Amino acid sequence: MSLAPPPPLPTREEIALLEEFPALDMPDIELVATAEHAARALAALGRFDVVGFDTESKPTFQKNEASTGPHTLQLATLDHAWVFQLHDPDCRAAAASLLASSALTKVGFGLSSDRTQIRAKLGVEPQAVIDLDTVFRRRGYKNSVGVKTAVALVFSQRFTKSRKQSTSNWSTRHLSEGQLRYAANDAWAAMRVYEALGLRPAPSASAVQG
Repeated sequence: MSLAPPPPLPTREEIALLEEFPALDMPDIELVATAEHAARALAALGRFDVVGFDTESKPTFQKNEASTGPHTLQLATLDHAWVFQLHDPDCRAAAASLLASSALTKVGFGLSSDRTQIRAKLGVEPQAVIDLDTVFRRRGYKNSVGVKTAVALVFSQRFTKSRKQSTSNWSTRHLSEGQLRYAANDAWAAMRVYEALGLRPAPSASAVQG
């Protein structure tokens, strides 16, 4: 008995007609830019076993120009997000420890390029990472499913991504509120989709052994 095909993916035109997906706003977005911020974020994130995950990098516009990203790492629960800037060594160390942890599952979209840059920038191999595009492919979708399509499919709502923010300078030491909202909501939307799909993190290596 063959499985029924999944519902068709919404088109760009169909997504444009949907009501807007509610966004996480500044009171629930925490910038992590100093050693003190990093310690506080590590303590808070230690209470969770799964978070939404994404990174941002300063765009490259010249041919053969190598990216120096990622410049931010963002992690989000269902009601809060942390945007790590990676200038400070303590922030880089905190970000690396979270990414390398098999006890914290990180979920996001299109993470293959993120992995490559993380290895180069932070010197760690991300562990316990779930790419939601792969989850949708396993459910029968042949085309890539990004965050905008996933939000439309799962919530029947339109996830807005600002091109101005996506191509902004993520390597600056002073991120704007627009940049913070953009970065945080990418990770938060991934977490919302993960929860709506009824997924659960795989047991960590320590849990399996202990």
